[in-house]
Amino acid sequence: MNLFAYSTYQAFADMMLPIRHGAALVNRSLDTWATFGATSHGRSLRAGCDLLTLAGLTPVRPPFEIHSVIVEGKPVAVVEEIAARTPFCSLLHFRKQTTPAAPQPRVLVIAPMSGHFATLLRGTVRTMLAEHDVYVTDWHNPRDVPLSQGRFGFDEFVQHVIDFTETIGPGAHLLAVCQPTVAALAAVALMADDDHPAQPASMTLMAGPIDTRVNPTRVNELAKSKPIEWFEQNLISAVPFGFPGAHRRVYPGFVQLTAFMSMNLSRHLDSFETMHYERAKGDHTKADTIRSFYAEYFATMDLTADFYLETVDTVFQRHALPLRELEVMGRVVDPSKIRRTALLTVEGEKDDICAVGQTLAAQDMCDKLRPYLKTHHVQTGVGHYGVFNGQRWERQIYPRVRAVIYDNEPRAVLVSSMARTIQPVPAATAAEVTVAAPVASAVGAVDAVDGEAVAASNGSTAVKSGDTVSTAKPRASRPSRRRPPATQ
Repeated sequence: MNLFAYSTYQAFADMMLPIRHGAALVNRSLDTWATFGATSHGRSLRAGCDLLTLAGLTPVRPPFEIHSVIVEGKPVAVVEEIAARTPFCSLLHFRKQTTPAAPQPRVLVIAPMSGHFATLLRGTVRTMLAEHDVYVTDWHNPRDVPLSQGRFGFDEFVQHVIDFTETIGPGAHLLAVCQPTVAALAAVALMADDDHPAQPASMTLMAGPIDTRVNPTRVNELAKSKPIEWFEQNLISAVPFGFPGAHRRVYPGFVQLTAFMSMNLSRHLDSFETMHYERAKGDHTKADTIRSFYAEYFATMDLTADFYLETVDTVFQRHALPLRELEVMGRVVDPSKIRRTALLTVEGEKDDICAVGQTLAAQDMCDKLRPYLKTHHVQTGVGHYGVFNGQRWERQIYPRVRAVIYDNEPRAVLVSSMARTIQPVPAATAAEVTVAAPVASAVGAVDAVDGEAVAASNGSTAVKSGDTVSTAKPRASRPSRRRPPATQ
């Protein structure tokens, strides 16, 4: 364990804090002195202060800031509530203040513990809210959790998924993004083995490292380049004095973020230069967009050492799940036990963190699941982040996710008359920068840039329309137990 890394970083962060506050104060002064602020010197000063205020990490979760959503063409207020809470996580419920005409499918969005907070999925949640009753795993920063609350490892992660699914109730749906796809699959397999009454109706796994032996990426190779002892000795540190979680062994968020940025440092530096240039010339819209992005990106949380090391070991080095050797709470995880939960896997063509085929592997593992309950979709033109955020997520991926959820909803639900269909993305769309990365990365992650915009596909069997490929398997006919699903 690196005993001095965290305390050294914290000392530097504390030293930088007055400088950052001073830069923020100068910016507020420029707001007051508008005449000087509008000059070239004033704009340059503001641009420099912007960079200084960003020169540090935020260890506190930013707000989701989802106050309302459009339902059937009308704005509906949204209230954040904590439906359940443990020392390490809150089950956050986005409750609509106006009760819909008919019940909406309940969806548990499982956020990754990736060094970033659950707000990284803000766009995912916002898109789903109009037509779903959404819950999110809001993971707490381990440096704020006292040692007396015990350990948190991979087993505890899986148990949280099971407990929260049970809290939401029978017939709920799971949507896991990136790293927690492994835990979600394990949780559903264990629930199926127990014939648990709260088994989810469907499970959507998006861009996750189910089997990293398939098309290994640079991230996967780095994870296997060193023995697990190396990661423990060099990347694990202890939370310093002054925090509730003092002495807890963690993989620090600043280490994870440093690894993220170092692998594409030139592009991040170009972004900072662009922000400074646009602010200095008076184009605040572009500058504010970049600044807002990095304000979110620099909000980092630590990972418990147990969870980080166990994930690297089991998922990336031993490939325990695809080899049927993964043990959770002393039990071997067998996805073949899953027979009732519909499965949708989604991948991005240009994902260089979880490559094409790694998430698809879940389809073969669930070999006792009937073909009509299994669907796979590859979205062309997107990297890792574009799978769950951005225009292609909203226009092309989300309609497929919604269709699978509604088609397998055990309760009668009302399909929105304004439900979005799969739409093409305009060619003029700017490239999406992939800066999200899973905790599954052993020493960091590679950012990816989404490529050209692509036309949408429309079809339920193996289809290629434009450049978007859907490999959804045909559904066998079966008696209808619910109202018609949302159309694609």
